[in-house]
Amino acid sequence: MSEVTLRMRVLRTSPRNWLGAAAGRGAFMLLAAVAIAVLKRILAIVVLFGPAAAIPAYAQAVSTEEAVGIHAQTTFVVQGNTAFRASYDGPNSLHRRGEARETFDLTLYAGASPWRGGELWANPEIDQGFGIGNTTGAAGFPSGEAYKVGKASPYVRLQRLFFRQTIGLGGADEKVDADLNQLRMRRDTDRLVLTIGKFSIGDIFDANAYAHDPRGDFLNWTLIEGGAFDYAADAWGYTIGAAAELYRGRWAIRTGLFNLSDVPNSERLERNFSQYQLVGEIEERHSIGGHPGKLRLTGWASHGKMARLDDALAAAPPGSGPDPASVRRPATRAGVLLGMEQEIAPNLGAFARVSLADDRFESFEFTDVDRSLSGGVVLGGERWGRDGDRLGLGIADNSIGTSRKRFLAAGGLGILVGDGALPHPGSEQAAELWYDLRLLKKLHVTADAQLIDHPGYNRDRGPAPVLALRLHAQL
Repeated sequence: MSEVTLRMRVLRTSPRNWLGAAAGRGAFMLLAAVAIAVLKRILAIVVLFGPAAAIPAYAQAVSTEEAVGIHAQTTFVVQGNTAFRASYDGPNSLHRRGEARETFDLTLYAGASPWRGGELWANPEIDQGFGIGNTTGAAGFPSGEAYKVGKASPYVRLQRLFFRQTIGLGGADEKVDADLNQLRMRRDTDRLVLTIGKFSIGDIFDANAYAHDPRGDFLNWTLIEGGAFDYAADAWGYTIGAAAELYRGRWAIRTGLFNLSDVPNSERLERNFSQYQLVGEIEERHSIGGHPGKLRLTGWASHGKMARLDDALAAAPPGSGPDPASVRRPATRAGVLLGMEQEIAPNLGAFARVSLADDRFESFEFTDVDRSLSGGVVLGGERWGRDGDRLGLGIADNSIGTSRKRFLAAGGLGILVGDGALPHPGSEQAAELWYDLRLLKKLHVTADAQLIDHPGYNRDRGPAPVLALRLHAQL
């Protein structure tokens, strides 16, 4: 097999075995969808015809509000990179000769309302699979469906368990449709929303309508999030904490307190807020020529035991790479993110983000980015007679500060990057193009292509072509 051929090394199996596994997962996705549909119908019958005592009084009086919500989603992604130019490899390098990997997840969204405005949600999830390079090799990693923990066999985790209370403060009355982690309800446009429990910071902050969901739009990490937004999260992207949102007119203010991981880039979260992150956000909503848009300014500060990168370099024995764990001390790392989303015309929207973070410290949770600029457009298929289809194009430019360049050049390893050396550093650049085809009302298949130049900030590597196929169903 030539070096330019994409080598199918999914879970270390042959292409024939991978195809069998993919077919098996496709059948499993279909069976899961049928089971969830049946469960939803049973619950609907119980709510409609069961004892009145089992239904909250307000839900009996207001038929447009739900007392119980059951939804589900499942996503399968196969992604691979072809061979690309590279002068050398390191422990966290993208495979220069190419490989392919797959990821699969199935999530249940079960919610109930104990009283008006209150919602309790639980999201158990089945996960399986690996990102290419075991989710290393590029700071702007090419799949938001690939966690930092890869496993060959399916496993179950409770990714979210939270309570949300919406308190009306006046303004207009608006209808909210049922969705994932959202009961159908009516609410005031001016309101206070309180959320507590286990969830993702991205559920509330930097929630861009055009680039935020790896199950439905872009896949690259630094397109679905602000690249330098080092938000508190375990290795799966979730944390424990509380958030408050105040909506008044065209403005919204959000703030939250969240647990960091016990050590940087860990599978385990702190439980007592001894290491924590504060996040604040101001959002302005507007209309330009009748087209809605939003501007967001997000700031964050993480306080915990973290290493100054220059201290790790100074403490490294001769001939050894720097180890951040040996010099971690209580410190605070802060950053800021400016985001924009704007409808340009019906079925055409644009987005942009710029984010900055303190480059003196190791990255704590997300990825190895100190400065990031990203943007793009999303076009609806109604323009060419394909209602429900979408086309997206985005670009990202990620860079690091002087301390991190020295750290990587000395053989240091970041969260996702580290080629063992970095004699010719440069910015990492990514472009992503995808087409989402709606096969059925709730079933989509997406073809995705990315080109990552200088992966790991290394001018001696790339550009690396990355191709993906995504299958997504939602009920």
